[in-house]
Formats: sequence, C-alpha cells, structure tokens
Amino acid sequence: MATLALSDEARTKLLPTTQANLARVYEAQTAPHDRAAVDELLAAQAWTELDDRFYRDIAFGTGGMRGRTAGKVVTKAELGRSAAGSCPEFSGTGTNMLNDANVHRAVSALGAYLLGLAPVRKLSVVIAHDVRFFSKAFSQVAAEALNDLGIDALLFSEDRSTPQLSFSVRHFGAQAGIMITASHNPPHDNGMKFYSADGGQVVEPHASGITKHFADMAKDASVLPALLKTVKGKGTSRTLDASADQAYQDAVASIVLEPEVIKATRDQIKFVYSPLHGTGIRATPALLDRFGFRYSIVGKQRTADSTFSTVKSPNPENAEALSLAIAQAEQEQADAVMATDPDCDRMGVAVRDASGRMVLLTGNQIGSIFAYYRTSRLVAQGVLTEANRKNAVIIKTFVTTDLQKQIAEKFGVGCIDTLTGFKYIGEKMLEYERKLGAPDYNAMDPKARRAALLEKSRFVIFGGEESYGYTGGDYVRDKDGNAAVLMFAEVAAWAKSQGQTLADYLDQIYRECGYFVEKLGTLTFEGASGAQQIQKLLASFRSHPPAEYQGQKVTGVDDFGQQEFHDADGKKIPKEILLIFHLADGSRVAVRGSGTEPKIKFYFFTRAAATGDLEQVKAERRAFLEKWWEEVQTDVKKRVG
Repeated sequence: MATLALSDEARTKLLPTTQANLARVYEAQTAPHDRAAVDELLAAQAWTELDDRFYRDIAFGTGGMRGRTAGKVVTKAELGRSAAGSCPEFSGTGTNMLNDANVHRAVSALGAYLLGLAPVRKLSVVIAHDVRFFSKAFSQVAAEALNDLGIDALLFSEDRSTPQLSFSVRHFGAQAGIMITASHNPPHDNGMKFYSADGGQVVEPHASGITKHFADMAKDASVLPALLKTVKGKGTSRTLDASADQAYQDAVASIVLEPEVIKATRDQIKFVYSPLHGTGIRATPALLDRFGFRYSIVGKQRTADSTFSTVKSPNPENAEALSLAIAQAEQEQADAVMATDPDCDRMGVAVRDASGRMVLLTGNQIGSIFAYYRTSRLVAQGVLTEANRKNAVIIKTFVTTDLQKQIAEKFGVGCIDTLTGFKYIGEKMLEYERKLGAPDYNAMDPKARRAALLEKSRFVIFGGEESYGYTGGDYVRDKDGNAAVLMFAEVAAWAKSQGQTLADYLDQIYRECGYFVEKLGTLTFEGASGAQQIQKLLASFRSHPPAEYQGQKVTGVDDFGQQEFHDADGKKIPKEILLIFHLADGSRVAVRGSGTEPKIKFYFFTRAAATGDLEQVKAERRAFLEKWWEEVQTDVKKRVG
C-alpha cells in the first residue's frame, strides 16, 4: 500500500481536513492516475487546488450532488491521451470532485439504502445521462455499482433528458432513478440527481438515509465490501428500447389544452428552437412535429457537444446563450425563440415586443403566462367549476413571483408555496396522489385522473419555479423542458388566435392582476474559502439583519432556519437557511445559498398597480430593483470584510 508523505510546507499550507482526505485517497486508491495526479499537484505546490479538491467529501445538495470533474488545474496524469481543453481521459482526483470513485460510492449508498427498505424484493433503478464530460461513463459506473448489489439497472442507449428519467421511473415501476447531469453548469462540472419510486427527487427522510450510507462508506473502506458479502446474485443491466421514448412523448402530448386552436393558427406562427447541444433534441422536435408547429433548429447547436462550444454558458436564461437562435429568428422572421438547457429540464424564451424587437422573458414571466393560460382555459372549458376550484392549485416556490398567487386568487384556485427545489413540488404531487388512493393511478387516462383529483384530492394546474423550471402535468415529478416548449408554443397559438403577440398577452395579465417584477442577484464564492464566505454571509444576515433598504424600514424577517412555517395545506415546511426581509411597501428580498453551486443568491420582489402608462410603471419598478441590488452588494462587501 502506498503511503503519502507530506512536506513540512504542505502541512502548514493545507487545511487539516485536506491532509486527512489526501492520505485516505492516496493510500486507498488503486488507479495509478489518482496517485500520479496528487504527486503532480504536491510537486507544483498547488495548495489552493489541493484544498479545493480535498477539503471535504462531496456533499448532497437540493437534488443530489454536483461537482467538478476536471480541476482548475488539470494534471498530465488526468489529461492522459486527451487534447488540452477537451474532456480529460480521467475524471479529476479528489474527495470533493465528481469522479468514478465518488459516483460508485454514492450509487452504492443509494443501493444500500434501497436494500434496507426492501431487503427481499428484486429491485430496479433507471439511469439516464446527458452529454457532459464523463456522463456516459458515469452511467456505466452507476450500473455496475447497482449490479454488484444485486439491483437491476435500466439504461438508455444514448443521452436522455431529466424529465424523461423522472417519467421512466414511474413508467417502469422502478424503485429509484439516477440522472447524470449538472444541468446548465460550466463544462467542467457534472452531477447526479437521485429519484424515488414516485419519480420525484429524493426528499427527507430518504435524502438523509442515503447521505448516511455515503458518509459511512467514505469513512470506513470496509463497509461496502461487508455489504457485498451479503448479496445473493448480481443484478443485470438492460437497455431500454424506443417504446420508452414513445411512452414519454405520449404523456407530454396529453398536456395540450387547445389542439384545435393550434391547427387553426400554426401556419401563422414560426419558432426557432435550440437544445444548446443537449438532450432536448431527442424529444422536443418530435413533439412540435406531432402538432404541426412550424419551427427551425439552430444548426450549430443541435448536436451533442460536452464543451458547449458555441456559448459561454449553456444556460437558457442568459441572453448570450440565445444569441444564435435570436439571430436566426431575425433572419427567418420567427415569432419566438425557445431554448432548453443540456438536460432539458429548463427552458428560456425570447419573444417580439410591441416594436418587433426580440426580448427575453424571465422565468417568473414564463411561469406566470403558463399559470394564467392553463387556469383560464380550464375554467373556460368547464373543467374547473365553482364546485371543484377549491381542489385545484398552482404550486410555486417562496422565491417565485407572487403574480402567480394573484392569478390563483383571480380564478378562485389555491396556491401553494414550497421551498426552493422542484423536489418539493414533486413531493406535493405525491401527497395528492396518495390522498386519492387510486392503485391504478399511473394507468389512469389523464383526464379521468384529473377529474378524480378534483373530486377527492387536489389537482395541480401548474407547477413552476423562477429558475426557468415548469410542469403542466403530474406524469412527471420534475421540471420538464420538452413539455415547456410545447406549452409555450400552444400559448403563442392561443395569443395569435386572439390577435395578440405573446408580449401583448403578458401585458393583459399585468393589467388584470397587477404589475409584478423580480430580479435575481448572484454572487459566486468558489472553493474551500468560498464555502466559508457564503456561510459567514448567511450567518451575518441572520444575526445582524438589515434595518432598512431603499429608505424603507424592514418590517419583518422570515427565518426558515429558526421559525416554523406551514404551507397552505397545513404541512410543516422543512428547516432551511432561507431569509426573507419585507419592506413597508410590500417589496421583499430573499437570501439563500445555492444547494448545488458555490453561490449566494438574492431574490428581489416588488409590485405596482398596472394602471395608466404601463411602460412607465415597468421602468420605475425595474429601476427600484436595480438600485436595491447595488445597495445589497455594498452591504455584502462590508459583511465579508
């Protein structure tokens, strides 16, 4: 067994936890490139890099785990036969890196937890992956880890989207699901999201149960071998066929509310779509074709590319990521642009304003359009009645616009706020499914299921979060970018049938419900020192809350880590480090640390009556938020010191 010898300087420069984790990995790993990478970094005195890679064990966040697969410094041992700037031959060495060892350990932890729940039952897990560095390789590592524990693995032949993974867990009656993705993070990142049998991301107590197994395996190398000795027979791996894709697409297609309007207007509308090099190309074009929409695809972004070479970031909420699609829309005189992120769970759009200029809509605006459209059409169709509206709900997160709450109030339906993370929206759907108590729930016709929920439980009209995630049906328990594109195309068709643009349609919503505007401010603090700064900031805002903002007194503070809150159903909200500061005029700002990225986020909210000159009202409220964000950034600098 190799022994790690640290110099006196290394012992001085490196964090104690880094030194302990370095020794553990160096002395336990068998892969030659792991030890060689550590030797290179020590020889180069890359203390910050070593701390970032080894200061902790990679952690579970709001939906799983996420981390770098390639370090800021890529060693020669890791690069191997790959070209500089491309995907290295080997994933990065480190306890805080996403690599083969951590993937195997995390999936083994999931398997151990599942065996604890059902030790005598034959188990299966669906695995999907996106187009990122090592995604396909990690899916194979995951399958092997499960098979070693006697658990069957169901895999796709190629990359597939996160929502299809969520759907497939339910469709195939699996006990869990694994999605290999880091959503729209930079190319060097990857991650895993774990799903329960209901198709939703794991929540408590399951998340803590899996985390405990992971921690035990990280601390004691004998835990997994001991578990493997108890397993009787290996599991198998099976590749799913085209029928899995068809079943998912059929489910997505069922959410369309006005197919006749689409037929009547589809020749008058054209879209540009981009999958941003990701998994959306597998299902979104087929869904648009199914309803006869006219569209084109951004050619340079239709193929898989793990470096996302045509964009700075494959994040559809950023204008830069949509620039090629917008340029194509201008050339083709298209009405709207729609783009999905690499794992196709988020969607961003650009539409023409009153002057014909292409403008981006925020996630709050897109979600509000969906909430209004779907609620208003279901009322008009007689699906939602005076008798059953109390059993219909819109679900959003606490950091999503209250315009959706106002829409719910306008139509007499409920609105549920949840913590950030679509897993909490999926958890509410499971709660309503269980209340219905239908053993054949998945097999029910969507309309029959909707009617039953409206009669005996609660029907979710729409679920969404400000970070560009939406769902229009409970066939899936996560946000769905494929469905979002289809829903948005349908709303565009409806607006066209009313002689409106999508911008007109949004203004109509404002005039009926009030003008609501939001802003997201994000500060990034990377590495071991960054994590400490984020925690310091959150602690500072809690212990020394601001007395005023923008010349207004802070009239109230919601501390979700210390106070008790309940949702509109009366269910207790889990504790989380989330702080919301309220101003006298009804404006507020929420502060939270990201669960999957090295960021602290500030969510600003304000509103005004949409009377008189609406454009003037918009400009004034937006300027208010910009000044507020500047004030907060100045405050943060003081708090960080």
